[in-house]
Amino acid sequence: MDIKKIQAVCGFGCGSSLFLRMKIQDILRENNLEAEVFCGDIGTCTTAPCDVIFTSAELAEQIMSRTKVPVVPISNFMNKEEIREKTLLFLSKS
Repeated sequence: MDIKKIQAVCGFGCGSSLFLRMKIQDILRENNLEAEVFCGDIGTCTTAPCDVIFTSAELAEQIMSRTKVPVVPISNFMNKEEIREKTLLFLSKS
């Protein structure tokens, strides 16, 4: 099984995307799963090779039209259960 690449995206790629990346990594650890998780910004996220993009609901629409990989909108970066549900759902389908 190849290791999935998950990109966490925010406006500048160094604030809320870092927070989201850490939450996803926690969930992977808690579930004994492996994936490469990295941060990206709205301007360049579609040029970075990845299997999925996790981002805010506000940015998701801007990204969806520019990429062929799935874009997973997260309504609330503070809601670990939402992030857990969507992370595990993506990994179960891939």
